[in-house]
Amino acid sequence: MIKAVIFDIGNVLIEWQPERFYDSAIGENRRKAMFAEVDLHGMNDKVDLGGPFKETIYEAAEAYPKWRDEIRMWHDHWIEMASPTIDHSVKLLRALRSKSVPVFALSNFGIGSFDYAETVYSYLGEFDRRYISGHMQVIKPDPKIYQMLEDDCGLAPETLLFADDRADNIDMALSRGWKAHLFENPQGWADCLVSHGLLSAEEAAA
Repeated sequence: MIKAVIFDIGNVLIEWQPERFYDSAIGENRRKAMFAEVDLHGMNDKVDLGGPFKETIYEAAEAYPKWRDEIRMWHDHWIEMASPTIDHSVKLLRALRSKSVPVFALSNFGIGSFDYAETVYSYLGEFDRRYISGHMQVIKPDPKIYQMLEDDCGLAPETLLFADDRADNIDMALSRGWKAHLFENPQGWADCLVSHGLLSAEEAAA
């Protein structure tokens, strides 16, 4: 029996496609060149581990003068990268809560960037519990972050159902005994929730 449903945020509730943003902003060829030279996702991991949002990105920008302006865009245009909302997923979150199913967030997300996101996406405040990596100073798929969630909520692993868009994060959850769904689109997640008896097909509809 599932006692809590756990949502990742990026690419589950909010689209997170930095490459797509940069393709639009600077063109695909320049984006590919920059990503080949600069470990931007590694930079973002530092933010997700609790590093200061602006300072971490601006320090990386200074390390690569050729790309200074473009790297700063990761901070200055961050909300444009973290968009749009995946509306069907938000509806599923709210449908679960309306049926008194506890809903948690487990997300690799910085402290400052999450604070910013909350000012734009009000539904980020609707979770029963939130496990945000920047505050926990550990990121998925490190087993420690899963352990911290288990210890805090006090629920048995087999009673947790988790949706995430990355296979490595899902594999770690499964290895701990969680139920898990690799999120590819909201309809697949809706079907999973129906299959577990948490929502009816009508309640899970887009």
